[in-house]
Amino acid sequence: MKELFKEIPYLKGERVTLRKLTAEDTEALRELVNNDKVYRYLPTSLYEKKYDSVGYVIEHLYDECIKDSLILGVFLGGEFCGLAEIYGYSKPDFKVSIGYRLLPAYWRRGIATETLSLLIGFLADETDIEKISASTMSENKASAHIFEKSGFKLEAHAVYEDWGYDTPKPTDKWILNIK
Repeated sequence: MKELFKEIPYLKGERVTLRKLTAEDTEALRELVNNDKVYRYLPTSLYEKKYDSVGYVIEHLYDECIKDSLILGVFLGGEFCGLAEIYGYSKPDFKVSIGYRLLPAYWRRGIATETLSLLIGFLADETDIEKISASTMSENKASAHIFEKSGFKLEAHAVYEDWGYDTPKPTDKWILNIK
C-alpha cells in the first residue's frame, strides 16, 4: 500500500486525467481562482486562494500542501477543467476527505463524476484508506447528486459550519466506506 501524500499520483480515466499542476497551468488556474461561480459553494480558505499570485501557488503547492492534502489538476483531453483534492487525512481512522471544483464550461459533462471515480479508485486500490468523507453546502444540489451517484451516503444534513463567510453555512456531510 502506498502511504498517502508520499508521492503525487497520475490518474488516467476514460476521458479525465488527474495530475500534478505545473507552471504551464498557471493561466488556467488563474481563470478558475477568479471565477466567483466556482467558489460560491466552497470554503473561503482553499489553498489556491491563499496567495495573490497563482504562479506562487503552483510553485509551492507540493511543498506546503503535501503534508496534509493533495491537490491535482483535472484535465479533459489535455485541457484544464479544475482541481481535485484529497485532504483531512486521519491515519488512525484510515479516513480522508475529497472534493473538487470545476470551471463552469465543464459542469454537467460527467467530469466531476469521473474525477470522483478516479480518486475513489486510487484510495481504495493504492492506499490503506477505509472511509472517505465529503462536505457540500446544503444548497449545492448538483454536487450532492454527484456524491450520491458516486456511492456516498448522506450522514448529516444542514449542519452549520464556519466556511469563512460572515455566518456559518448549512453543510451536508457525506460518507463512503471503501473497505
